[in-house]
Amino acid sequence: MNILVTGANGQLGNEIRIVAKTTTDTYVFTDVVEQDGCETIILDITDSDAVRTIVHEKQIDVIVNCAAYTNVDAAESNVELAEKLNAEAPKILAEAMKEVDGLLVHISTDYVFGKEPYNVPCREDQKGTPTGVYGLTKLHGEQNILATNCRSIIIRTAWLYSEFGKNFCKTMLNLTATKPSLNVVFDQVGTPTYALDLAEVIVCVLRNPICGIYHYSNEGVCSWFDFTKMIAEYSGQLECKISPCHSCEFPSLVQRPSYSVLDKTKIKETFGLSIPYWTDSLKKCIENLQNN
Repeated sequence: MNILVTGANGQLGNEIRIVAKTTTDTYVFTDVVEQDGCETIILDITDSDAVRTIVHEKQIDVIVNCAAYTNVDAAESNVELAEKLNAEAPKILAEAMKEVDGLLVHISTDYVFGKEPYNVPCREDQKGTPTGVYGLTKLHGEQNILATNCRSIIIRTAWLYSEFGKNFCKTMLNLTATKPSLNVVFDQVGTPTYALDLAEVIVCVLRNPICGIYHYSNEGVCSWFDFTKMIAEYSGQLECKISPCHSCEFPSLVQRPSYSVLDKTKIKETFGLSIPYWTDSLKKCIENLQNN
């Protein structure tokens, strides 16, 4: 297969670069900027003509869309841009795949949930109740893809981290190494997801694609406070005092979901997956960061 990856210089895109080397498929990595040491084709996914051109020139069978506007706070004051990248661009990708009877694999988010007071893991058929612009525009993206009736797999994920780019894990590694104390919220609960694990799942799914909406994160449940405690433990940064606090102590432009744990039963049963526990994957990521 010829597989085009958008947002290839981000966390997930970079992990797909690594996993792709173990396959016999041909991957075309695209982004809006180049990345040192990596072959990247410049592609603006909001440009319908540009998307159609590369799909036909490279004879693309599958697009894996890792690109998105992910700054949750900034989205509140950049609604038009967030809608363009998170909702309109996926529609363009879906329409391009529809024309060639190709497959679109689109990465969405747990932030399509959150307004309702959930206390059990969110299912794929649960109504989206986003609490802010980011989640709303990502939900619009899902709806736009489904409206095209193209062959599609939508994977909602959560709390993504990796060795690449800016993410919570890397930020906390730095802060626990340089600060004597930290306050971290304990009233937002979800599940961290190692981007390498998700990349491997995407490659697995492409071997026998079954269209639909799926949820994927690592196994288990924790708060941002718990996540930080384990980051500090696995990295050996034990001198920093980490204390739990409430979300209201960190004023934000947007209310983040207090509970956005994803039910992964469907993706496990459909593709026969065994999903790593979140602390096991975190340990691997930190070991990779320290070794490199």
